[in-house]
Amino acid sequence: MPRAGIVTVVGKPNVGKSTLLNRIVGQKLSITSPKPQSTRDRVVGIYSADDSQMVILDTPGLLNPGYLLQEAMRSTALRALEEADVIVYLADATEGNPPTLIEAAQLTSAPRAPLLTVLNKSDAIPAKRRANANVAGDVIYISALTGDGIPELMARIAARLPESPFLYPEDDISTQPVRFFVAEMVRETVLEQLHDEVPYAVAVQVEEFREGSSPLYIRAVIYVERDSQKAIIIGSKGAQIKSIGETARKKIESFIGSKVYLDLWVKVLANWRKNPGSLSRFGYQLATGKSK
Repeated sequence: MPRAGIVTVVGKPNVGKSTLLNRIVGQKLSITSPKPQSTRDRVVGIYSADDSQMVILDTPGLLNPGYLLQEAMRSTALRALEEADVIVYLADATEGNPPTLIEAAQLTSAPRAPLLTVLNKSDAIPAKRRANANVAGDVIYISALTGDGIPELMARIAARLPESPFLYPEDDISTQPVRFFVAEMVRETVLEQLHDEVPYAVAVQVEEFREGSSPLYIRAVIYVERDSQKAIIIGSKGAQIKSIGETARKKIESFIGSKVYLDLWVKVLANWRKNPGSLSRFGYQLATGKSK
């Protein structure tokens, strides 16, 4: 009997959850950035082997929320924990012994699913330090960047999945629409090209996606919170928005395998990160389960 189920990857911000998802699936689905909190919503990747299928959930980093968007990010991670058949608790090996998942997620009780504690970035620490580490429970050292330890991790995940037919066709790599990934690629490009607070004030929404056009026409809106942020994203004589558009277009073309005309706009939506209605518009949900 094959095995299949949901594998939830959780951990503090910037420990490499998105890099791990991309490594396992073999394609870039989750955006990656040195900036923490780049993942805001769950990203679903599907890995199918001969006898097992992993539906992998990359989740926002576990943090103490400072405003409504961060509350939504935390609730997304906690909901993914509840849905898991296997939990991969990812921590940064360079930071020493991690807190338990219960401590990191501030849980009132242990999750029901089997738990694997995984220390990433093992390529950045000497083997002797790994041997002398005092980490409770069953621990796996990996490098999501280099692939070291990934086969062992995947074998351990597969062994803990429930017996089940595959949940999705073997060729599927995600359950999410192309529009979702297009918006994420535009947002990733903003993270790469701009600094300080501006990227955190950005939301991206795909408003038009003409399937039958050649090249494929995509109109996307970059939302920011203030006029000053809009001016930064547009840049002098439109230079910055042009650069963002060119880079994002190449990523999208590589992802979907066809030529794209990317039409980018920038609009101001004041204080959207703290506004329940605005958060609902972008699909973020609070712990109550209600869209914000």
